[in-house]
Amino acid sequence: MTDGSSLPPLREVINRHGLRAEKSLGQNFLLDLNLTGRIARCPGRLEGETVLEIGPGPGGLTRAILAQGAKQVFAIEKDTRCLAALAEVSEAFDNRLTVIEGDALKISEDELLPERAHIIANLPYNVATPLLIKWLKNRHQFKSMTLMFQKEVGDRITASPGSKAYGRLSIISQWLCTVSKQFDISPKAFTPPPKVVSTVVKLVPKSEPDFPADLKTLEKVVAAAFGQRRKMLRASLKSLGGSAEEALEAAGIKPTLRAEELSVEDFCRLSEIYRARQ
Repeated sequence: MTDGSSLPPLREVINRHGLRAEKSLGQNFLLDLNLTGRIARCPGRLEGETVLEIGPGPGGLTRAILAQGAKQVFAIEKDTRCLAALAEVSEAFDNRLTVIEGDALKISEDELLPERAHIIANLPYNVATPLLIKWLKNRHQFKSMTLMFQKEVGDRITASPGSKAYGRLSIISQWLCTVSKQFDISPKAFTPPPKVVSTVVKLVPKSEPDFPADLKTLEKVVAAAFGQRRKMLRASLKSLGGSAEEALEAAGIKPTLRAEELSVEDFCRLSEIYRARQ
């Protein structure tokens, strides 16, 4: 198995192929080999595993994933300028890299992946949250998700009740996955440097959520609760119809509490009350 040592430095690849990062595609290339290696090690042992990567660009993180021994990497790249550089990476690693040209939001992972896979990706900031929601809804296809977000989004995913960052993304992510923040990355590590700090988050899908709930109903309840997060729940939940106070009391929740004071379990219990009303 080749280790990719024959590949030229990433900066040379970027210059040779004219891969100037495009702001419209949310591109910020990570060139620090220590950091790409650290990200690739987050899921654990990759030998014999299938990996999905989104937006590989010139292939910096891709190289690190392949060097960790991944059996096969499927990389979805929207920028056709990057395809030639990625073809070189594939050749250097025994063709264990398959590049799919297209939009990750529109591609069905179920049709693409031959088996359950790990996702490892430096996500374009402009599509990071929609991609996460998509994958959460299809979480049984994945063994783990190691994803880089802008720090604000990473904080929302990992936030605890009572914090300002706690909200819809925290609850849905933590209900469906075991979530852990890995580390922050300075803007200086990227080319070009973004204006914000980035955060790597690891999500491991649960075989079954800890608390019973229907995803669609839970999303509606959480959206209503946090849509007016400064208001008490008895007021913010009125948009769902029926008596909000009765629903809250049936769930054992004080109507005078605010959304950020409820745990994931509280929201699941409340959503089951609303589902029973339908």
